[in-house]
Amino acid sequence: MPRRVLDRLYLGCGYLACGFMVALAVLILAAIGGGVFGYLTRSLDEFAGYCMAASAFLAFAHTFGANEHIRVALVLQRFQGGARRALEIWCHAVGLLLAIYFAYFSVKMVVVSWQLNDLSQGLVPVPLWLPQLGMAVGTVVFALGLADRLTGIVRGGPLPDESGIGLIADR
Repeated sequence: MPRRVLDRLYLGCGYLACGFMVALAVLILAAIGGGVFGYLTRSLDEFAGYCMAASAFLAFAHTFGANEHIRVALVLQRFQGGARRALEIWCHAVGLLLAIYFAYFSVKMVVVSWQLNDLSQGLVPVPLWLPQLGMAVGTVVFALGLADRLTGIVRGGPLPDESGIGLIADR
């Protein structure tokens, strides 16, 4: 896929995550206002939880692409050259396998919830596939980001901490 399309995909997920984070803040403020001013705020905590989950999972790819994920490089930093590249490839390959596994079951969970017409247990019955969709999309795009980074490293591109940037082109 062209670099520009992937960059826009990662950035779009970042914007979606930001939107869900703003919605989370609005819902929490409304719930607090309900307690202070005495109006009922039923089910706001449930919707706030949905927004929190969507914002976290949708932010994975953008955060990874911007090289902002926390990396524990205590072992990796001790190696240089080909050994370092081989360890980076191994780490990214294992991460990709785990991300694909997680993405597969996240998507499967959405499909099963949709097929069963599974509803939430709160006061407002929400089809569960809707809030689960944010997690599924986020994990799939994160797996794509890991595959993108792994492909770049295998092709001889810069390692994550050598380039100063991640997957997203320097703006």
